[in-house]
Amino acid sequence: MRVILYTGKGGVGKTSVAAATAVGAAKLGYRTIVLSTDSAHSLSDSFEVSLGTEPRPIAPNLWGQETEITQTVQRHWGTIKGWVMALMQWRGLDEIMADEMAVLPGMEELANLLYIVDYACGDKYDVVIVDCAPTADTLRLLSFPEVMRWWMEKLFPIERKAAHLLRPIVKPIFGIPFPEEEVFDAVQTLFSEVLHMRQLLTNAESSSVRLVLNAEKMVIKEAQRTFTYLNLYGYPTDLVVCNRLIPDEVEDSYFDSWKESQLKYYRLIEESFAPLPILGLPLFAREVVGLAMLEEMGQALFGSEDPTKLFYHGQPSEVEKEDGYYVLTLPLPFVSRDEVSLSVSGDELVVVAGRHRRNITLPRALLGLPIEGAKYEGERLRIRFQRPDSRKRK
Repeated sequence: MRVILYTGKGGVGKTSVAAATAVGAAKLGYRTIVLSTDSAHSLSDSFEVSLGTEPRPIAPNLWGQETEITQTVQRHWGTIKGWVMALMQWRGLDEIMADEMAVLPGMEELANLLYIVDYACGDKYDVVIVDCAPTADTLRLLSFPEVMRWWMEKLFPIERKAAHLLRPIVKPIFGIPFPEEEVFDAVQTLFSEVLHMRQLLTNAESSSVRLVLNAEKMVIKEAQRTFTYLNLYGYPTDLVVCNRLIPDEVEDSYFDSWKESQLKYYRLIEESFAPLPILGLPLFAREVVGLAMLEEMGQALFGSEDPTKLFYHGQPSEVEKEDGYYVLTLPLPFVSRDEVSLSVSGDELVVVAGRHRRNITLPRALLGLPIEGAKYEGERLRIRFQRPDSRKRK
């Protein structure tokens, strides 16, 4: 199954691009579903049809979905939410406030992304296209599996054992609503689904992220930060879409400065994101809504090419032997040397790039090996580990 995620700064037109891609895929005969992870859905407006919490047919081979937050959260978070509500009510919050506070920030969007796992386990669809929330929310969601994995491996076993021992003692005396076993089971199930989702989205053979941007300075800067982040967490990116370019046939002098500015920034986009392919989309003469206009947009974007194909296949990280050392290479574009720092904690390599941090579980071959040094070369971080045989030779 092919999974394509569209993300970008709010207002750049990613919903239209995602919808146009879905229309093009369906036209080629792929059973395609397009869904939104943004709490402020706009797919219905884009297709000019009413969409709901379950997939609804839009056209032959095409379904759309705008998930309903309450139902989605209850499905993946219900048991855990029930315990958190009880704990907050025990602390004095009223039921309505406890109900609102029991849903952690980002859980709605995360639960929406978990639909990908459901569709991957079934055989109803060939292509899943996701209209993601604006980049800040999407990036937070895509880092959630890493954070949750650390918590599940380091703290979850301890907390579960402590709750098992303390529940029969503390609960009858103080009335604290200690989590029951079903809560821990629900957490474990949620973690399994989140981990499965990450495995799907980091599989470069079937999944990729596509960046939608405009030829504007602030938009490009955010796209660069997003690309750095996606590389840091191993999410493959296969395409950049530059939307709303003023066509050459527009000859009104009013737009001359705009066209000059866009040309300058388009060149910057080409330089910044190479070797990723960049596809341009014109600013259309009218609003892109409805199947006809979405099909026109898809034709303008992809032409005769299959919109679901992998436009670029790059290696997010690699380990190789070099001059008696193991070298781990991570692509980290758009950060300066001073923004990168490294440390090792147990079996994990901690990489900090700007404001982003990732704990990378080291391959077995690198466990216990000291770091000899690191270089930032050509937007790639090369970390050199001393090999055991080289240490013996010394």
